[in-house]
Amino acid sequence: MTTKVAIIGSGNIGTDLMIKIMRLSNVLEMGALVGVDPNSDGLKRAERMGVPITAEGIDGLVALPGFQDIEIVFDATSAGAHARHDKILRAHGKKVIDLTPAAIGPYTIPAVNGTANLDEPNVNMVTCGGQATIPIVAAVHRASPVIYGEIVASIASKSAGPGTRANIDEFTETTSRAIEVVGGARRGKAVIVLNPAEPPLIMRDTVYCLCAGGDQDAIRVSIEAMVAEVQTYVPGYRLKQAVQFETISDNERLLIPEMGEAFAGLKVSVFLEVEGAAHYLPAYAGNLDIMTSAALKTAERIAQRQGVAA
Repeated sequence: MTTKVAIIGSGNIGTDLMIKIMRLSNVLEMGALVGVDPNSDGLKRAERMGVPITAEGIDGLVALPGFQDIEIVFDATSAGAHARHDKILRAHGKKVIDLTPAAIGPYTIPAVNGTANLDEPNVNMVTCGGQATIPIVAAVHRASPVIYGEIVASIASKSAGPGTRANIDEFTETTSRAIEVVGGARRGKAVIVLNPAEPPLIMRDTVYCLCAGGDQDAIRVSIEAMVAEVQTYVPGYRLKQAVQFETISDNERLLIPEMGEAFAGLKVSVFLEVEGAAHYLPAYAGNLDIMTSAALKTAERIAQRQGVAA
């Protein structure tokens, strides 16, 4: 028996997620795709694929004949819109998976804390950059405590739709906080770069972790194990090169303005590449793929848990 789901947002993320559900999942079933533009490619594609649609937003979703059968709703709109969506959906008893940086529910990274929040009414998938890099921070942290974690996510400009562009500030704030809460760093910082290069470049992520010390081999093994774990649901996720280590001596302390202190210890640098599965946009859009793959994995876990409970 499958669990019916709906997606609010017919842009790049919502459309990619819809296609993933229909092609890859034997646990979830599309119940509706929701948008606000009747001419959007996502809604037209959904209609061709036999998925119920509405261009009337959340109110149109609630009015759909099959709404009562939908158990899980993904929100792929914007952080600003999510607060209203969440309030309405919770009132109707729906589980909410938030793909915006609104962070109303707990941060959820499948490879790190993927089973911790399955009973929550709302779970937050952080950001594409967070899904790609926080597993690495967590991997370093379990081998050596991370004092400071900084990530830089570079994505192709063509893969960033209006929702992504509207959420740049929320991206940095939510990702930075999740680096601390989920990744375990004492302080986190996030930067996103929208690269306008032609042809579009594949998603690249850089992770810097500053540790008080630690065994380099243990850190490397932990990172490689984490990469393998993420690859179970994002096959295009990989290390671009070997993990880099640099020892910073007391005489060469590195000032961290965000923390108001100078750092000595071990610097770990990790360079990642995320190739998309090209379910909707081309393979350069790894930012879509890792976000929608993480949301799909989380929804399947929630559905399976609800099935066991029933």
